[in-house]
Parts: sequence; C-alpha cells; structure tokens
Amino acid sequence: MGSISIFQGIMLGLVQGLGEFLPISSSGHLALLQYFFNITGDKVLLFAVMLHIGTLISVFIMYWKDICALFVELIAVIKDVCTGKGFNINKNETRKLGFLIIVATIPTGIIGIFFEKMFTKFYGSFVAIGLGLILTGTVLFIAEKMGGGRTKAGKMKYRTSVFVGIMQGVAIAPGVSRSGSTLFGGLIAGLNREFAVKFAFLISIPSILGSAVLEFPKALSQGIDSSVWLPIILGMIVAAISGILAIKFMIKLVSQKRLSVFSFYTFILGSITLIYGLFFM
Repeated sequence: MGSISIFQGIMLGLVQGLGEFLPISSSGHLALLQYFFNITGDKVLLFAVMLHIGTLISVFIMYWKDICALFVELIAVIKDVCTGKGFNINKNETRKLGFLIIVATIPTGIIGIFFEKMFTKFYGSFVAIGLGLILTGTVLFIAEKMGGGRTKAGKMKYRTSVFVGIMQGVAIAPGVSRSGSTLFGGLIAGLNREFAVKFAFLISIPSILGSAVLEFPKALSQGIDSSVWLPIILGMIVAAISGILAIKFMIKLVSQKRLSVFSFYTFILGSITLIYGLFFM
C-alpha cells in the first residue's frame, strides 16, 4: 500500500462509512482519495476489504432487531420444511422479507460474477468514476421527483425485488452509488420511502459479506505488512461509526424527500472528475 499514515487510514474509513450508505459512491470517493494521497501497492485490496467489514458492522448494529428476527424466521422455515409444511413464504411479513432479500441477492451476485473483472480495470479511471457519479446524480434526481409509494414487505412483488437487486448489481461500476441505485430501484417501483431505505441496507449485507469472503483470500495472498494494521483497524472503527451516523442521516433525509442534495453533489463532483480525467491526466 506504499506507506499509509494513521491520518490517511482514518480519512479513508470516514469516506467509506459515509459513502457506503449516503448515495455518493464510496468506491468512487475512495479511488479519488487514494489518488490524491498517492496510496498504491499490494495492500490496497486488503484495506478496502477491511473497510467494507467496518461498514457491515454498521448495518448489523442499526438493524440488529430485524436481523435477529430474520434469523429466527430462518430457523422456523427449516422446521416447517422438515415437518412437511413447506416454505410457507407468506406466513408473516418477516419471512416474506427474508425471501425478498434472497431474491434480490441473486441478480446482484450474477452481475458481480460475470462483470467484476471487466469493471475492475476501470476502478482507478477518473473518466469512469466521473461518468458513474453523473449517473448516480441523475438517478437520484429521478427517484426524488418520481419515486415513492406505500408498498412494504407484505405487499412487495418479487419482480420488484429482482429489479432492486439488479440496481444493486449496477453499482459494481466505479462511481455508481450502491445505496443510490438500490434506492432508485425501490422508490420508482413504489416502495414506501422508509421501507425502501431499510430494504436497500438489508440487501447490502449479503452483497458486502459475499464480496469480503471472496476478496479476503486474495488480499492475504498479497502479503501482510505489520505497519498497515494500525491504520486498517482505526479505519475500520471509523468506517463503522460513520456508517451508523450515515444510516441515521439517510433515513431522515429520504423520509423528508431531500435526496436532491446528493443528486447535485454527485453530478457536480462527477463533472469535475470527468473533466480532470479527460484533460489533466
């Protein structure tokens, strides 16, 4: 990773925590910071994986009750299947939500498996990041003006879950916000605004966890420099704390229909990044 200071680790953790849950693209912002901090080398992947684990902790803390309820319902499903009652998907809203999360995860996983290598080569490209940020700003603007309804888990269609999962998969592109694209999918499909936020963050769990599981062995195979562990640990802690604050802030903003502030921000930053990439690199 070259040499990375504690300050840089903390800043990257802050950007990861805020950018993962605010619709501004954590991957895009991290790539920009790594460029201006001149952070390169074989530990970048390890640092990115550990920061994602930090944000995963944020979701678990904020949605602990929902996650526990989903786990209990999973045990109940297994029991029902073993006793011949079947999956009984619509038995209650929690069970339905669990299956909706599974359905949304499938297209996300497929997109990740087939397109990850193609997009990886563009992660450091300012042009690609700029275009992704502009796209994020555009979909946020559309979602704010047209999106939102009354649908919650009990009435949500599985095709809506597939669509939101596809939108999450699109965020594999650099500069495209995962939370922004999933919120866009949920809101224009008519989901209740508060539920759209919850669903977007809950489906991030298998996505982030799956990515970390796949990338962690690769990161370890690149070797571990003991000097980077303190910045990594501090970065994880900051990512987790800032992630919690970002989730709380996001819930409030979406309910107040104030996504436009992120739309303008990502559009402006994307334009600046695109121009810089085209003419100054």
